[in-house]
Amino acid sequence: MWAVAAVSGVVVLLVALQIAAAGQGFEGPLASLWKDYAGTPKSMSVPWAGLVLALVGLSTKRRVVALSAAVAIDLIGAGARLLAGDPPTVGNGAVIVLTAIAVTAFLRWSGVERRNALGAAALGALLILATKVGDVWLHVTVVTRPEVFDHYVMLADHALGDPSWLMGRVVDALGPGVYAVLHWVYIELPVAAIVVAVWQLRRVVPTGQWPTHYLVRTFLVLGLLGPIVYLLFPVVGPMFAFGADGHGLQLGNYWPNVVPPIDRNPSAMPFDKVTPRNCMPSMHTAWALSVFLHTRRDIDGGRAPAWLRWGGAFWLVATLTATLGFGYHYGVDLVAGAILCLTVESVLREPERGWGWFRVRLVAAGVGVLATLLLSYRYLAVPMAEYPALAGTIILALLAGFAAAFHATWFATHRDAIPARISPEPVG
Repeated sequence: MWAVAAVSGVVVLLVALQIAAAGQGFEGPLASLWKDYAGTPKSMSVPWAGLVLALVGLSTKRRVVALSAAVAIDLIGAGARLLAGDPPTVGNGAVIVLTAIAVTAFLRWSGVERRNALGAAALGALLILATKVGDVWLHVTVVTRPEVFDHYVMLADHALGDPSWLMGRVVDALGPGVYAVLHWVYIELPVAAIVVAVWQLRRVVPTGQWPTHYLVRTFLVLGLLGPIVYLLFPVVGPMFAFGADGHGLQLGNYWPNVVPPIDRNPSAMPFDKVTPRNCMPSMHTAWALSVFLHTRRDIDGGRAPAWLRWGGAFWLVATLTATLGFGYHYGVDLVAGAILCLTVESVLREPERGWGWFRVRLVAAGVGVLATLLLSYRYLAVPMAEYPALAGTIILALLAGFAAAFHATWFATHRDAIPARISPEPVG
């Protein structure tokens, strides 16, 4: 019954967003989804990431068949596009085969085999649909928030030493090779997430059981909660509000070479009808930090392999560098994103331990710290800029203190000997 309700809720949401998008004149989630099936997919990596995630619920033989079919469909589609003079985009095959897996499992398979296939297919589909909803939500932020708070955030960022300006110059100095790597890491965050998720779910088919918590759950919940703050605290980022990409509405062409002077009378500034207000909090930081956390240990509490731990650390550092170095975020955005991630993880992690005081106080602290930061950025921006050493110390102390409490709660105890925490079905 819960599955029917969930599917019905998703359908209602997609239809509502499609109607809203049509009314505002931009592409809605259903139109974008149709292109994944029969047109030119908006993303090449996301459909394939969804399919790869769906494959964790299939046997090896069926994985080979599904992958072969998806590759064949994409090759045919890419060839047709080349003949028509269009770019050889791929992704249709992944979406079509993922749908075929779900339909076949529902109609023809049974028992554990059916449950595993449907659960994994649902996760893959949710990943794809979440990106569609996210694209529409970015348009919503533009329509509903014509003014942005970048003036306040820039002042608050003085407390951290204006890291976006610093990293912008560093990335420029490192040259195009480093820029290309950082750009790829930034836009392909779902790829890293799928690698981690597949590793976490690798035992689903052999055992017929699912871990009680894994990365996909955190990703989806972050994607649901984080963008709500975009409407409460609209920010476009330094490269737009203070750089040459502001379409003539920027406060000046400062970024990344010149830090703007302190203005003791900040105000909300009108901005264009194109740039999403998606900086506060930094969701790339939140998602990259969740990848890092889930590469520390296996689902049974044992230490993760070295390649995964180093990969998670690299992806986090590279993502943080890119968010600042490309001028997409201020430093205070990253702090808010990190607090949001640790709070959501505290809600979801180790559900078998229940909701004792250890979890309640950690989640309450995370919500309190995030609210304190947002209110400070908005209403104490000038004092933060005038007393940067004090303000910066407080911000970093809040982050460090909450991170220490998180580590003490979930990681400080050695858990190698604890049996695998598993569930008989996927935990959504």
